Amino acid sequence: MRGLALIQGDPTLSISPRSCWFATRTPDGPGTLRLVLGGDELSFEAYGPGADWLLARADAIAGLRDDVTGFAELSRQHPLVARLAREHAGLRIGATGRVFHHLVPAILGQKVTGKEAHHGYVRVLRKFSQPAPGPREGLLLPPEPEVVAAAPYWAFHPLGIEQKRAETLRRAAAQAAALERCADAAGCTARLVSIPGIGPWTAAEVTRAAYGDADVVSVGDYNIKNNVAFALTGAARGTDEHMLELLAPFAPHRGRVCALIAAAGIGAPRFGPRMPIRSFARF
Repeated sequence: MRGLALIQGDPTLSISPRSCWFATRTPDGPGTLRLVLGGDELSFEAYGPGADWLLARADAIAGLRDDVTGFAELSRQHPLVARLAREHAGLRIGATGRVFHHLVPAILGQKVTGKEAHHGYVRVLRKFSQPAPGPREGLLLPPEPEVVAAAPYWAFHPLGIEQKRAETLRRAAAQAAALERCADAAGCTARLVSIPGIGPWTAAEVTRAAYGDADVVSVGDYNIKNNVAFALTGAARGTDEHMLELLAPFAPHRGRVCALIAAAGIGAPRFGPRMPIRSFARF
């Protein structure tokens, strides 16, 4: 379930070792899903107008529809990947079926630090959304796309969002209904990258969470290419092209390899100063 949080500290999610809360907007209205692990049993309960919709796909959200067929054999092509596949055998990629939900944090996470992304996302939710249904306090719904599309770009400046990301978010919100109708990850990717301001990285982040795409790789990410290169070759730095070459033998599970490396906490050495945190609140 942690893979559903595109930004650390996502207020639409609350995760503990034995349970998880997930709040979203369904075709039937707002809803909150609770997953509870008791022994080897996973139980579900839901709240709000979207409760039935969430319960109907609760197993997909939990990653239980994730198809790992063939991955055990593929993982043996690299000793580290084989070990991670054994040690994290329970890792599954969830599929929420909601596109705009994940598109908001993906856009707000473009080319900024994790702290910038988190602060901007929380402020956007507090301004444009409401508390989630159910007993879990502090859980927020994603914003309604109609509300975001109608807001002028300068309304996002006090939230720490500059014009470029604000305009991209507004354009995406205007196409949210069409995006939600996409039948699969490939169709959604094609429509996403047709929106100015959205590229392969943003599309990959969204389709992984919305469709459970286990093969998609976030090309253009500041860290992933380095982490993959370090994990698979020991090199401290990599390029997107080299990363794709290293991951090619694991298709159609390339994204799963990236998820395993992240789950194991494997990261390339960091050099130099951190990216500075900027503020657009007074622009």
